[in-house]
Amino acid sequence: MNGLKREYFKYISLNIMGMLGLSCYILADTYFVSNRMGTNGLAALNLAIAVYSLIHGTGLMIGIGGATRYTISRSQGKTRRASEAFWDSLVLGMAAAAFFMAAGVFGAEFFAKLLGANEEILPLTAVYLRTILCFSPCFILNNIVLAFVRNDGSPRLSMTGMICGSLGNIVLDYIFMYPLGWGMFGAAFATGLAPVISLSILSTFFIKKRNHFHLIIHRVRFGTVRDLCGLGNSAFINEVSSAVVLIVFNLLILRISGNVGVAAYGVVANLALVAVAVFTGTAQGSQPLISKSHGKGEKIQVRAFYRYAAATAFVLGAFMILVVYMNTSNFVEVFNSEQDEKLAVLASEGLRLYFLGFFFAGINIVTAAYLGAVENARAAFFVAAFRGTLGILIFAVVLGLCFGMKGIWLSYPVTEGVTFLGILTVGRGNFQRIDNPF
Repeated sequence: MNGLKREYFKYISLNIMGMLGLSCYILADTYFVSNRMGTNGLAALNLAIAVYSLIHGTGLMIGIGGATRYTISRSQGKTRRASEAFWDSLVLGMAAAAFFMAAGVFGAEFFAKLLGANEEILPLTAVYLRTILCFSPCFILNNIVLAFVRNDGSPRLSMTGMICGSLGNIVLDYIFMYPLGWGMFGAAFATGLAPVISLSILSTFFIKKRNHFHLIIHRVRFGTVRDLCGLGNSAFINEVSSAVVLIVFNLLILRISGNVGVAAYGVVANLALVAVAVFTGTAQGSQPLISKSHGKGEKIQVRAFYRYAAATAFVLGAFMILVVYMNTSNFVEVFNSEQDEKLAVLASEGLRLYFLGFFFAGINIVTAAYLGAVENARAAFFVAAFRGTLGILIFAVVLGLCFGMKGIWLSYPVTEGVTFLGILTVGRGNFQRIDNPF
């Protein structure tokens, strides 16, 4: 078991660091926009982030789905099918990217209004949306290559690509927004260039011919698309749910507290993205190990990797809650350049209540990824869909109507708690046909 633990901690530590780097794409934008453009800029950014989550989630779904199929097929000796998964992912990813680009070119203002932007912040929101959507091929391709490089035995290079992209984004954010004075466009342009930097790092994997997968051009069938999307659906739902929740929360908060409330939610949501990135890194780090063991029929190792991941997620969640409770005012001050008292009060309350959900969120995210890794796409979908979309929307509306802003903040921990109880209650009976970890 010591060998398993060493392998596990190697993968998850590298992936957590990489995902933290990736999450800083938007966090860097949030910091620079809030300091350079104030409350309105922060509110506009928070409305636009929903679309970034949709693009990112699409890339993760295709990348993780394809890489999972690659790992399972390769462990079973099906080398041609393993390489075909890479081509399938590229074709599907570029088709999705073409759709996003068209939306950015022709519908940026329409979508900005749809997301709730009023006349005061509409121009800022539309500029950010248009730029990010036009860079969607880079975001999606980066997620695909990251997943395949990681699953092909190079988690360190995958991490390096993510971190270099993030550091590049931070530097470019500063250059574009301060010396050049490009405003919201500068923030979006810097974020769009980040995956380009990451891809340039990842290209060394192919230049040095370390890859075991190759381009096998063939016709992509509907069954293949369904297979890849099924294996990666939990990652997609985790990200897209963030977009859905952002949209619904923004619309609810606009009615209760206006643009200042949306800005306060921007602080909470962006810090939460970093926390979720830690759990996503844990889930993605364990996924190739679980898929490989599952493909070989090694059930004991499958269970061991899941339990390591669940325990890691719980400990990290408790640690993050402690950090937020001890430094709430400091976190809020970083994003409150105008020293808005209402923003400070709302964001402080939001952080303390919202982050309670991280007691359970990590285990829920790891469980959904585990189910996908062992080819139980249906169960993975239900876990991810309830915690990410259905449950939180119901609780946000009901609790928001009953308790105002406090109810909206509490909807997240309530949803994660109910999901966790559902996994414990239903899991033992319904997951018996797979490598049951419970």
